[in-house]
Amino acid sequence: MEMLHYDFMQRAFLAGALIALVASALGVYLMLRRQALMADMLSHVSLAGIAAGAYLHWNPTLTGFAIAIVGAVAVEYVRRSYKTYSEISVAIIMVGGLSSAVIIMNLDQSVNKSFSSYLFGSVVAVNRTELILMLAVSVLAALFFILMRRPLYQMTFDEDTAKTSGLPVHWLSLAFSVVTGMIVAAAMPIVGVLLVSSLVVLPAALAIRLASSFAAAIMLSMAFGLGGVWSGLAASYTFSTPPGATIALILLAILLVGIGLKKAMLQAAKRRSRLGIASAPDTPFEATRFTSAVRAAEKGESRG
Repeated sequence: MEMLHYDFMQRAFLAGALIALVASALGVYLMLRRQALMADMLSHVSLAGIAAGAYLHWNPTLTGFAIAIVGAVAVEYVRRSYKTYSEISVAIIMVGGLSSAVIIMNLDQSVNKSFSSYLFGSVVAVNRTELILMLAVSVLAALFFILMRRPLYQMTFDEDTAKTSGLPVHWLSLAFSVVTGMIVAAAMPIVGVLLVSSLVVLPAALAIRLASSFAAAIMLSMAFGLGGVWSGLAASYTFSTPPGATIALILLAILLVGIGLKKAMLQAAKRRSRLGIASAPDTPFEATRFTSAVRAAEKGESRG
C-alpha cells in the first residue's frame, strides 16, 4: 500500500470515508422521498456560492457550503408552494443557482481558472479546512440520522400520516433539507459539482434494489459507497485518472453488476419454483411494509 505513505492520500481516504458513509445513507432517504435530484440541484446552487467566494476573495469552500444550506431551505419552502408538483422546486432553484454562477464567473475571467477542481472533484487535494468541515458535517449528519431515525422513517414513508400523528413535519423536513445541503456541499471536493449526485444516488439505488429491510438498505448503501470511494481512489492513484470521475464510474459499475446479479438470482429462484422448491420472495422492501411496521410499533407503545 505505497499510496498510503503519502499524507495527501491519507487525507483523501479519510475524507472519502467520511463523506461516503453519510452521503450514501442520505441517498436512501432521498430516493424513498422521490427527491433523488435534490443532491444534483444543491451542488449546482453551491457552485454560485463558490463563484461568489472566489470573486470576493473569500474562502470558496465556506461560501459554497453556506449557499448550499440557503438553497436547501429555499427548495423546502418552494416545495410547500407546489405540493402537487414538488419536483418543480428543484428546477426553479437549480436554474437560479446555475445562472447566478455563470454570471459571477463571467464578471471575472480569472475565477474560471480555479473551477476545474470544484466541477470534477479533487479529493487528493483536500486541505485541512475542508477535512475539518467534512468531519464536522459527518458527525452532525450521523447524530441527526440516529437521533431522529423514527420520525424520519414515518416522514419518509408517509408524510401525511406523520403529520396527523403529531410530528412537526415542517420543521423536520426543513432540518432534513439543511442536512442534505451540508452533506452535498461537503461532498463536492470528493467528486465535484457535476458528479456529486453519483455519490448520493448510486449506492442507494443498488441498496434499495437488494435490501430486505430499511436498516439493511442503509447499511448496504454505506458499504457500497465506502467501497466505491476507496476503490476509486486506489484506481485513480494506480492509473493516474481523475479521482472524481473514477469514483463515479466505479460506483456505476457496482450498480450495474449488482442489478445483473439480482436479476440472475431472480431467474434462478423462478426456475426453482417451477421445480417445486421454496424460495425467498423476489420483491425487495417496500415503503408500505415499513409504514405498517412503524404504525404497529406506535400502537404497541401507546398500549404499553
